[in-house]
Amino acid sequence: MRRPGSVSSLEDLGRVRLSENFFMRDMLYSEIANFYGIPNIPDDPDLAIAVGKRLCEELLEPIWDKLGRISVRSAYRSCSVNEAGIGKHACASNESNYAGHIWDRRDKDELSGATACIVVHSFIPYYERTGHWQALAWWLHDNLPQNGGLTFYPKLAAFNISWYEQPVRHIYSHIPPNRGWLTKAGMDNYEGSHEAEYQAWIDEAGVGR
Repeated sequence: MRRPGSVSSLEDLGRVRLSENFFMRDMLYSEIANFYGIPNIPDDPDLAIAVGKRLCEELLEPIWDKLGRISVRSAYRSCSVNEAGIGKHACASNESNYAGHIWDRRDKDELSGATACIVVHSFIPYYERTGHWQALAWWLHDNLPQNGGLTFYPKLAAFNISWYEQPVRHIYSHIPPNRGWLTKAGMDNYEGSHEAEYQAWIDEAGVGR
């Protein structure tokens, strides 16, 4: 597929179904793009679609299946959109976002990937009452062994989740007072079950089984 050059061709891109619950259109929304009037359109739609399907089918759909509805806060970013968000809107450099939020560029190792920032609706009441974001983080760590890393944010316990050709699991938090690594390879808490951290939420919400 060529880079869309008309409303009609952009509509065709948006209609591409990435998985049961997600279309490409769901991944193109961006407040940065809307505010600054920058088109959020991939230069390489075929690569963006390919990695988007892996992200949705292998990670987002299993979460939806077990935990219920999820909403996408931020997913695909064009190079121009990401560049506009560097610094003032908390976007990292374009190069560090290749195979991340910039789906249609391979990284320095020529590997592909895709990142989305999502919210799990069933987790919001528990998180707002307890602040225990680790419950969701550990459930994901235990139940999605091939995720390419999780990064959590304070608002709604939204988190980045990635599909990557060579996934390396880890959990990082921007939520005070627990900013920093919750786990990564080599830490004592990396292996084994963490069910005790999320059982109360699972019982309360009736999900995750």
